[in-house]
Amino acid sequence: MGKLGNAKVFGGIGAILSLVGGFIPLIGVVLPLVGLILLFIAVKYIAEETKDDSIFRNYVLYFVCSIIAIVAAFAIIFITIGGFSFLAFLHSEEMGEPGNFDSIVALLGGFFIALIVAWILLIFGTMYLRKSYNHIAKNTKVDLFRTTGTVYFIGAITLIILIGGLILLIAKILEIVAFFSLPENIPSEMEAAPSEILS
Repeated sequence: MGKLGNAKVFGGIGAILSLVGGFIPLIGVVLPLVGLILLFIAVKYIAEETKDDSIFRNYVLYFVCSIIAIVAAFAIIFITIGGFSFLAFLHSEEMGEPGNFDSIVALLGGFFIALIVAWILLIFGTMYLRKSYNHIAKNTKVDLFRTTGTVYFIGAITLIILIGGLILLIAKILEIVAFFSLPENIPSEMEAAPSEILS
């Protein structure tokens, strides 16, 4: 089995783990991490086999933007929860005072600003993912990668109105199918465009 065949297996399994991990208690954090590593390896193999460095480069940029977005979102959630707990502890009898109300507004403002920043980073990240998957589609002739990248991008944009979560779930399912649809070898020009040769 060549690198593209390995990418097919690693990518497919990695996409499955990153999808189902969130629904499994206890090990739900570990499985997506393992899946992400397998996806990294798969994309790296595809980039090497196709000799297209932009595939892996764009995927790395997607990964970095996504990690920063996730860390920012979780950090601000914990900070906000901690801030509310701190205010409740210090001013349990004075929560109705204007000064404390201003503190609550400031905490909520910081929370929403951080979420917006995380959302924007996620959009940028999926933009790079789309570029990576477009190049994979171009080199492997598996057009489902192009569709997957576009659905990911749309899901990220619409995530702020919640429907994006469902769209991202669909994108993840398409990603699984796309990786398992990879050929064992890079299609040759003769295989890719027989009509041009016959004409």
